[in-house]
Amino acid sequence: MALINDTTLRDGEQAPYVAFNTDEKLRIATLLDACGADELEIGIAAMGVKEREDIKELLNLGLKARMMTWNRMKMEDLEASLSCGVKAVDLSIPISDLLIGVKFGGSKLKVLDELEAVVSAASGEGLFICIGGEDSSRGELSFIRDVMELGREYGAHRFRYCDTIGVMTPTQTYQTVKELCGYDLLPIEMHTHNDFGLANANALSGLDAGAIGLNTTVIGLGERAGNASFEQILMALKHLYGESRSIDPLLLRDLVQSVAHAANINLAFNAPIIGDRIFAHESGIHADGMMKDSHAYEPYEAHEVGLESSFPIGKHSGSATIRYHLARMGISADNSILGDLLPKIREIVTSRKRVLDSIELKSLYQDAVCL
Repeated sequence: MALINDTTLRDGEQAPYVAFNTDEKLRIATLLDACGADELEIGIAAMGVKEREDIKELLNLGLKARMMTWNRMKMEDLEASLSCGVKAVDLSIPISDLLIGVKFGGSKLKVLDELEAVVSAASGEGLFICIGGEDSSRGELSFIRDVMELGREYGAHRFRYCDTIGVMTPTQTYQTVKELCGYDLLPIEMHTHNDFGLANANALSGLDAGAIGLNTTVIGLGERAGNASFEQILMALKHLYGESRSIDPLLLRDLVQSVAHAANINLAFNAPIIGDRIFAHESGIHADGMMKDSHAYEPYEAHEVGLESSFPIGKHSGSATIRYHLARMGISADNSILGDLLPKIREIVTSRKRVLDSIELKSLYQDAVCL
């Protein structure tokens, strides 16, 4: 199965206007673990004393998921993480010429020297080491190969391919990761951003090309447009990739709502997997199909994510929906009346921009019967 490394508590919290307190972090981590995350990136130890205290509390939860901190490829960052007692680290270095210019004065030799020193030290401490290739998608493959070769030589276990500003397409991602996997140097982990709405697609393209895992955040929370979405990737791996994953719908909804509340974000009604209205069928053709077979217009069962299918009475509703709601109220609908009722329903809904409820429908129907 693909490895899910969730970074809600690191990259997710780096989203603008977002700040998690300690209790929120502990709750999110516990729920992520229960919902099937394999690894958690739990913070940046070099940020300061409070962050290190939070990291220690997270480690003390004793969760099944491996816990990792994010670090610059600097000895002081590594030492800050070691002081927390972590057993796994992501050590990040710039890959593109642009960021090497910004951070290392343009010297790739300095980048590699820093990598050698810090990875060697981390390896000497017995840590699991992931090298985070910042801005890999704008870097040269030849340099990524150098980083991977040197990283493996000095004890790294994995390379994180980062589409840091979300500029890859799924085809480009597949071709690039396929080539990197062909080097047979370090396993590849995908870190994708959603600037063009392609974070999930690129993450999965990386898996298709041979990557062993990917980074996610709950509700796609993260810098700018965010990251690949934990809940969307989780369900895609189960249903589209056929992975055997046991997903508790109540825990998943609790996780999503906890992160949204902590981040002070309102969830979209049509958000994949967790939107309140994604199993609502108003179109007459769709509603009729769903009433005959629950798989007609849904890719998975609504109860898997703690929701229920519904048939709102709206502008596009057909006679099947009207008959359905009336039957639930014990009324056997007269087909001749339904034909006259639908135009009235459409007029009302269009005028007030709100669907009818069952009581309103019953009243309309009874009025029509009396005419």
